[in-house]
Amino acid sequence: MSAAVIVALRVAATPARAFDVFTREIGRWWQSHPLFRLSRAGDGELRFDPEGPDGRLVTRFADGSEWEIGRVRCWEPGERLAFGWRLPSFTADQATEVEVRFEAVGGETRVTVEHRGWDAIPQKHAARHGFALMLFQRRLGEHWRGVLGRLEAIVR
Repeated sequence: MSAAVIVALRVAATPARAFDVFTREIGRWWQSHPLFRLSRAGDGELRFDPEGPDGRLVTRFADGSEWEIGRVRCWEPGERLAFGWRLPSFTADQATEVEVRFEAVGGETRVTVEHRGWDAIPQKHAARHGFALMLFQRRLGEHWRGVLGRLEAIVR
């Protein structure tokens, strides 16, 4: 996986607090986007289940159904988080990965999200909407900036 969207934002919190809000309150700050919905039904409510290194990111839809978005690959509270990101429409060999780093910068924390692997998803795939990779990644970056802004509001 080489092509990546990288977005960073500083939040007024410690790395431990930022990690905690990112993981425990993802259902509060994550917001669906029309271009990047997990399914036709939207994104549902995201959560890590169970929390920790053996967990997975899942979403539950209004009808009670649940989808595993990806398994946790790294869980280092206050430092780093990595997990798979698969849409229900992906084939067995298609996947992307999200890595999140939490770095103290003065009295704040820089939260850096790197979402990589979209170059392995064909341009014609519904998840890419026919966009060339650079345009798709630009729009995905805008989405990540938006949801991190919501995270920032909750961290305060």
